[in-house]
Parts: sequence; structure tokens; C-alpha cells
Amino acid sequence: MLAILVISAMIMILNETILSVALPSIMEDFRIPETTAQWLTTGFMLTMAVVIPTTGYLLDRFSTKTIFVTALLFFLVGTFVAALAPTFAVLLTARVIQAIGTALIMPLLMTVTLTVVPTERRGAVMGIISIVISVAPALGPTVSGFILNSLTWHWLFWIMLPIVAVTFIVGTLLIENIGENRISPLDIPSVLLSAVAFGGLVYGFSSIGAVLNGDSMTGIVVIIVGALALAIFIRRQLQLGKQDRALMDLRPFRIRNFTFALVAILLAFGAMLGTVMVLPIYLQTSLGVTALVTGLVVMPGGLLQGLVAPFIGRFYDKVGPRPLLIPGAILLTAAAWSFTFLNSSTPVEMVVGLHIVFSIGMCLMMTPLMTTALGSLPRILYGHGSAILNTLQQLAGAAGTAIMIAALSLGTVLASNAGSAQAEAVAAGARTAFIAGAVIATIALVASLFVTRVEETEAA
Repeated sequence: MLAILVISAMIMILNETILSVALPSIMEDFRIPETTAQWLTTGFMLTMAVVIPTTGYLLDRFSTKTIFVTALLFFLVGTFVAALAPTFAVLLTARVIQAIGTALIMPLLMTVTLTVVPTERRGAVMGIISIVISVAPALGPTVSGFILNSLTWHWLFWIMLPIVAVTFIVGTLLIENIGENRISPLDIPSVLLSAVAFGGLVYGFSSIGAVLNGDSMTGIVVIIVGALALAIFIRRQLQLGKQDRALMDLRPFRIRNFTFALVAILLAFGAMLGTVMVLPIYLQTSLGVTALVTGLVVMPGGLLQGLVAPFIGRFYDKVGPRPLLIPGAILLTAAAWSFTFLNSSTPVEMVVGLHIVFSIGMCLMMTPLMTTALGSLPRILYGHGSAILNTLQQLAGAAGTAIMIAALSLGTVLASNAGSAQAEAVAAGARTAFIAGAVIATIALVASLFVTRVEETEAA
């Protein structure tokens, strides 16, 4: 059952970044500007941010099989519609439908894992899940590059469709219900507040580039509205939590290990996703490589991460988080700062090497952090802890991407105004973006220092 959930989640998370290399082709086909095409990524993250906060309630209310079947049906329908999409509006709608399924599957995977896997084996299983969290987004551009080298962007979805269909059929037959469900009232004001808060913040962060270009101040306004809604949402959840009726129970934040591990996860994930978005732009525009080569550049790091992750999980079960986490955070930070030395004449091999170090650092961090964060919670809070983690990951991804893309744009404009050629200007912009990513990675390193081993009594 865990294998089915892991495969389902990996397909869905891979799908989140698979369009990054295909955006130029989609822009040409539908004759749309980059700001419009970017909604295929923004809309996906926005939907995830709106749906995931409700998953704590949904996991309490509905059975494991019901959530799984619903998630796979949404993703299957969305993938089919995307493969046929005759217009951009249809493609965007399909991406939203896909995102609903993705939002349901990740908290389900983590909750089932924490429920059925013994404490002494959680690290090994979380090592496999970390492949889903960190490797799948990194491999999205690689898969996309291979397919687009000989086929159109529609085939990104056609190839995915039969895999999703088989997973749906097998999962429907084999998935069993885990845990007990309880009927509790759904607080509609909390749902609305969470949609405005998390959706607004993701949209606002994604619009930072337009704000910096002077196109619109809407992004700033939406961020302010989202922040106010978030404050009201938090206050309401604290009040409802006393009655055991919270849409998103915030009690996990009372646990020190959960809080520090979560902060480190969010910072590392933001730096990783921002780097994944900036690297293809740098490689194709500054170094002049093809989409296929771009995919090949990030493939070794992603594959190595996938191969090493299960072993890291087993090692975690023996020694705890710190012997893995601290070296990983140091490697991630060192690689992030090394990216800042890239320029328009950097050999592609050097980029591959730095990305491998970056990926290994990420791998060493994610398994200990996820296992420690969720493993420190009592069983009753597994669903809500997973919802918190996955919701805030969407915010972190949007914020990390927004910060690094905005830094890329700013650096490129400044270099262009100084008379630099396009390749050199983009390299200068990428350097600015990588500095921003390195600062985020450094803060993640500091947060990692406060994460300790989960004691048996802590999660009791």
C-alpha cells in the first residue's frame, strides 16, 4: 500500500515542475506572453495552497481508500484534459484539477506512513518519501527535456496518463483503510479564511516579478490581504482547537522539534525549488544549451539523490538526525554559495558538479527533517501535522521561487542597463538570484542546529 502511495505521489510532484522546460513551446503554440504562461505553475501552487489546509479535517472525516480514489480520479481527469487541451484556458483548468489530486495525496502518504510504520523503521521509509519531496521536482525538467527533444508538450501528459491509470486501478484494489474516522463539523469560515490566506500569499509571492517590473502593485496588495487573513485564521484555529474543532490544529507548533525541523524544511525547500527554476533559464539563455542538455545537467544530481535517500533513512534509524542533517546543511549551503560564481563562460560540467553537491546536501537534510518533524507528534496530530507541513511547503516554494526569479530579473536589468550583452546580463542576474538562494540556505543551516533526536516520550 505504501508503494502505491509513493508512486502516486511521485508522479504528481514530478508533474508540478515538468512544464518548466516546456513553457516556451506552450507560449508559442497559444501565442501568449511569459506572464500568462507562468500561471500553469502559479495556478498549480495556488490550488495546492487552498486545498491542503483542509486535508487534516478530510483525513479525520473520510477513509483512506476514499481519499486515495478521489485524489487519483482528479489527477487522472486533469491529465487527460491537459493532453487534449486546445486552448490555454483549458490547459490551465486541467492543471488546477491535477493540483486538487496532488494536494490530497501528499498528506495521505505521510499520515499512513506514520500510522503503519514502526518508529524504528520510519527513517528508512521517510528516506523513500524524501525522493518524492525533493527528487521528483528536480527531475521534472530532465523528463520534460527528453520528451520535448522529439515530441510536443502534449506528450508530457499522454505519457503520464497510462501510468496514472494503472496506479489508480491497482490502488483501488489494494488500498486498505487505516485508522479510525471521526465525524466533526466543518468550520466554513475557517475554510474561507484559509483559502484567502494561503491562496493570497502564494499568488502574491508569485506576482513579485510583475511588481518589480512596475507592471502592477496587485501582488503587494494581495500579500497584505493574505497576511491579515492568515492572522485571523490562526486566531480562529486557536479558539476552535480548545473545542477540538479546528480545521488545522496548530498544537504541533508547541513541540520544539517539530517547529525547528519545519523551519529548516521550508527554507531548504524554498532554496531548492528557486534554484530548480533559475538553473534552466541560466543554462539556456546564458550558456546557450538546449532543453535536452538542460535536463541532462540536473539528472545526475536527481538520480544520485534518489539512490542515496533510502540508505540515509536507514542510517537515520540508527544514529538520529544530527550526524546526517548538519553535514547535509553544510553541503547545501556550500553548493548554494558556489553557484554565485557561475558566469557566461562557466563549463557545463562545473554546473553538473555543483548541482550534484547541492542535491546530496538536500538529500541528507530532508529525510532527517521530515522524520523528526512528524515523528515528534502524537498520533492524533499526524494528519494536521502533515497538512501544516505540506501547506507551508507550497508557501515556501512560491516564496523561494518568487525571491530568486525577482533577483534574477533585477540583476539582469541592471547588467543590461550597464551595457552587458544578453548572455552576460542573464549570468549576472542568475548570480544575484543564487546569492538570494545562498542566504536562504544559510538560514536553513542555522535552524538545523536546533533539531535534536526524537525521544520515545516526545511523541507519546
